[in-house]
Amino acid sequence: MDKNTISKGVKIVKLMNGDDIVTVLPKEQLDDKSPFLRLSKPLQIKYVPQFTDSGFKDYVALIRWTNYTHDEIVSIPKDKILTITNASNEMTKSYNVISTSYGQLEEKQKNDKIYSQERMTDEKNEEYNEIFDEFRDIKKTVH
Repeated sequence: MDKNTISKGVKIVKLMNGDDIVTVLPKEQLDDKSPFLRLSKPLQIKYVPQFTDSGFKDYVALIRWTNYTHDEIVSIPKDKILTITNASNEMTKSYNVISTSYGQLEEKQKNDKIYSQERMTDEKNEEYNEIFDEFRDIKKTVH
């Protein structure tokens, strides 16, 4: 962590619009009366559902929250913040790794492949339906 950041660590900022932002709060904040809070290298937490052979699983991705700018410090209105919490050790490690290449994230995201849809085979569809059926509580009533 560089000398311009608060030593209290990585924070999760929950915004009123539902966004979860992982960031560090810089030491140099605006005046206490200012309606804005400064964030350093903010990354948005995205929950990406994945369907694996063992069922659904969430994948957590950290993406640059403010694209198309080279600014590493971003000011947000304090009245749009629901809460600020300390990040877990795992999230802190992920943030520290990804934030070191913060300036390069914009280019990487531009080059990411767009997910395409393809039709599931009948065999795979049947296999997934069997998995879902195991978890459903189906009660049949006989009249």
